[in-house]
Formats: sequence, C-alpha cells, structure tokens
Amino acid sequence: MSTRTASRSRKTAETSIDLSLDLDGSGVSSIDTGVPFFDHMLTLFSKHGLFDLKLVVIGDTEVDCHHTVEDTGIVIGDAMREALGTKEGIHRYGCAYLPMDETLVRVVVDLSNRPHLEFRAPAGTPSAPNLPFTLVEEFCRAVASNLRANLHVELLYGRDGHHIAEAVFKGLARALRQACTLDPRVEGIPSTKDAL
Repeated sequence: MSTRTASRSRKTAETSIDLSLDLDGSGVSSIDTGVPFFDHMLTLFSKHGLFDLKLVVIGDTEVDCHHTVEDTGIVIGDAMREALGTKEGIHRYGCAYLPMDETLVRVVVDLSNRPHLEFRAPAGTPSAPNLPFTLVEEFCRAVASNLRANLHVELLYGRDGHHIAEAVFKGLARALRQACTLDPRVEGIPSTKDAL
C-alpha cells in the first residue's frame, strides 16, 4: 500500500480546492475544475504520470479561468512535495520528449528543492480553443514553485493550440513520473549534499 500520498484543501476569495494525490497510483482520476478543457489536460496528466488524482475546484470562472488554473497548479505542486517526503530513493531527474501530431515538446525536471521555471515557446504560440496558452505556462510555474522543482519546458515546434497544450501536460506528467520513481539502487537522498 502506497504511503506517498497527500491531501490538500485550499480556500481563497477566488478558489476553493480539494485534492487527493497518490504518486504510486495507476493513473485513475476524478477531475472537476469547472473548466472542461483544463479537466481534460489534468486527466491526461494523471494518466501519463500514473498519479491517482481526485480534484474538485470551485473558482471564479465568471471572471476567467486564470485563478482556477494557477491555484490548481499551486495545490498540485504542494501535494506532490508533501507526498515525496524526504525524497529518499527517488530518481530525482526526469525528461520527456512528447510528440502530438505536428507538435514536439521537451520537458526536463529536477526535484532539487530549487524552484525555477524556464518556459520557452515562440511569440504568438496559438492557444487551445478554450484555454489561453499563457495559462499553460502559469500552471507550470505554479507547480514548479510549490513542488520546489527546477522545470524546463520547451516547445520545439507545433501549430495546433490543442496539440501544444496536450503535449506540455503529457510531457510534464511523464518527466515527473520518471523523477518521482523509486530506484532500489539509490541509497538515501540522491544528492552529494545529503539534502534536497
């Protein structure tokens, strides 16, 4: 039975979020953020990361979906950090190249406890029909900051906004899955500093 789990509730004047996460799941999810395209992206994130994820978000979507997307990234990052515990025995690093038809994205992560996001995409990158592309970056920034990870996301090429967003979410999931995976050959914390 997995012990790498976390539950979170976060309430602000803009959003109310309830989340439970299992890092060692099978990719089962129940997602309701009030933003259908974002639900689709998070379902893909759960499936490709093999993270079991239950998530309910009530946000001020009558304004727009910015607060919902950003605050969800905050809570996911925070829950993942808690579930990782001391990080003993993890791979620590993860990398994924994710193709989606004409699109190719590269995602690289280090669970270093040194938060940084490097997000590279050409100016004018198209949005998905129901989610501004800028919010894909905001989600990644919120996850990286609260997971305290060094995250690099680069759109190598692509034309369709849906495909681009999907490749980023799937690539992020697969890179995190690799970084979070336990390796029986790793003794203790994977750092010469003996701390992450």
